[in-house]
Amino acid sequence: MTKADAIRPAIVGAGPAGVRAAQTLVAHGLRPVVIDEAPRAGGQIYRRPPAGLAQRTARTLYGFESKRADAVHAAFDALQGRIEHLGDSLVWNAQDHRLDVMHNPTCSNRRVPYSHLIAATGATDRVLPVPGWTLPGVYTLGGAQVALKFQGCAIGQRVVFMGTGPLLYLVAYQYAKAGVKVAAVLDTARLADQLAATPAMLTQPAVFAKGVYYVGWLRAHGVALHSGVRPLRVLGDEQQSRVTGVAWQDGAEERTLACDAIGFGYALRSETQLADLLGCRFDYAPLHRAHLPVRDAAGRSSVEGVYLAGDGAGIMGADAAEWAGERAALALLADNGVAVNTARAAELERRLHKLAGFRQGLERAFPVPQDWAAHASDELVICRCENVTAGTLRQTVATAGADELNRLKALSRVGMGRCQGRMCGVAAAEILAHATQQPLQQVGRLRGQAPIKPIPIRLVPAEGSGA
Repeated sequence: MTKADAIRPAIVGAGPAGVRAAQTLVAHGLRPVVIDEAPRAGGQIYRRPPAGLAQRTARTLYGFESKRADAVHAAFDALQGRIEHLGDSLVWNAQDHRLDVMHNPTCSNRRVPYSHLIAATGATDRVLPVPGWTLPGVYTLGGAQVALKFQGCAIGQRVVFMGTGPLLYLVAYQYAKAGVKVAAVLDTARLADQLAATPAMLTQPAVFAKGVYYVGWLRAHGVALHSGVRPLRVLGDEQQSRVTGVAWQDGAEERTLACDAIGFGYALRSETQLADLLGCRFDYAPLHRAHLPVRDAAGRSSVEGVYLAGDGAGIMGADAAEWAGERAALALLADNGVAVNTARAAELERRLHKLAGFRQGLERAFPVPQDWAAHASDELVICRCENVTAGTLRQTVATAGADELNRLKALSRVGMGRCQGRMCGVAAAEILAHATQQPLQQVGRLRGQAPIKPIPIRLVPAEGSGA
């Protein structure tokens, strides 16, 4: 028996990080099980349409990233027969070196044992609610992108995109290129922020150039771009339950614009629930304005045998995710006595370290609005699953002394609904920090718990699992 034969690796996530991790393990003689919620590999950034659907070209789907998307897809396709791929499958629990995995079409549960695990769980939108955000026709930026890439449809015929972050301009560009009328892009970041961040972003000139191109293309094609704005409310017809427009503050002026759909978000936040269930230690990361699982430069977490890669451990982008996935796999191999290319490992760490300066530049260019909580009215719905308002959260702080996020959750039910805090957790933390006059890092984070995501009552238990 070789050293590799004793390793039973599992990879959760088949985006850029998961694909490169799997490719590296296979190259060293391992057969990992790769589990992903999507039917086909690629992740959010390189999401593939359903098999058998009328195919659009990679250039149409992924733009400048089409060659890299093709490379990631081809790499995963070449692994078939040498990995066990569980697509359309949700990891909803983890304990005792076993994963509970629900296969979505059949709602059947399966226990997947592992000796080592690479968590490449990706990211979701960071949401800061605005009055009217619960109206039909309001989507996150990621949701709007999924509709276009995966389903081949737009969220509306006249769309406004608002918030901040590189994804704001990318999605607006993708929609406009697809022939959708983009009525405006409303960016809360100021032009001065972006100019101040230019030196740091120029450390990755090719990436910076793409961003400049998207903005220039939108301007050249008549899309109105507004910076330094504050979203005020989504306008809508309550009787017909639909979006009719948006209002925002531009300096001292309040402006409105008609539209039938809105995509909004404030960059991305890491999906960390699985790392939490695995027992990983967390720490506050000021750059990401979030508590993240701790990892070393190679991707090792605080839990032996658990490795972290990609945006699920900190938002760094698709290129970094590929490098981090490969580096985590090399660390897994080396930790088990398998000979690896140490020069390649060092090169990957060098690339990842170099990206850190660029990432700081992005935060400077597209900062999360620091005064959002101060402007959130008591009537604003923060948690739409449980219909919890900002006023309810503030009252809970004032009357019950809730000064920590999980206590606030227990007393107000914020984050107890279907999304489990994915949509409302960031905003609830901002409200709590403002109400208690604490730094954001002091109010804590919502603890992950099983099931990581909702599972149906009709879930068929794994044999002998007692689930």
